[in-house]
Amino acid sequence: MRLTAIIPMLNEERAIAATLEALRSAAPEAEIIVVDGASADRSVELARPRCDRLIAGARGRARQMNAGAAAAGGDVFVFVHADTLVGRGFTDEIAAALADSRTVGGRFDIAFDQAGGGLGMVAAMINLRSRLMRSATGDQAIFVRRDAFERIGGFAEIELCEDVDFVRRLKRRGGFACVRARVLTSARRWRSDGVARTILRMWTIKALYLAGASPAWLKRHYADSR
Repeated sequence: MRLTAIIPMLNEERAIAATLEALRSAAPEAEIIVVDGASADRSVELARPRCDRLIAGARGRARQMNAGAAAAGGDVFVFVHADTLVGRGFTDEIAAALADSRTVGGRFDIAFDQAGGGLGMVAAMINLRSRLMRSATGDQAIFVRRDAFERIGGFAEIELCEDVDFVRRLKRRGGFACVRARVLTSARRWRSDGVARTILRMWTIKALYLAGASPAWLKRHYADSR
């Protein structure tokens, strides 16, 4: 397995160095590509010496991830958010999940980088729901075989819910693994907006998207800037 880690980045100077250092430690042989969406802070300066390639992409997480995939040399991609830390055994977990040729991709469980305020319960519920529904969000470090990624045309370049759309289409191609090992994701948005409000917003966005609402309309009315 030749793994490429793809990290979309926008104004992540507080998190990107730790994210890339954790990736390099956990996956020393992986190719690491950062796709910057015109950051206005020190993100590029901090990321450049810590990755194999740093490329500029049109702003938008889906567009940035597609740009990273187009530049990638691996036969397996893993998409890691710029504020998510992976741990030891990361590549082994992906390899084990893909040992079954019928499995086309998968995701990790998550934990938050801060405790308290109900965040442990939130993470447990996200993991349980994801496992029962065979679904994933971008925070869960989604991985995919390159050929499956290319067959479904990559990420739909929409403003929101690109992860939901991607996994729905991917599952039509084969098995989707729910890895129990955890990645550590930032709780900053949950802390700043409040747990209840964040859950309500997330559920509302997903429900309206699945009901047919335009991702662009959802972004204008419900979502934070990305």
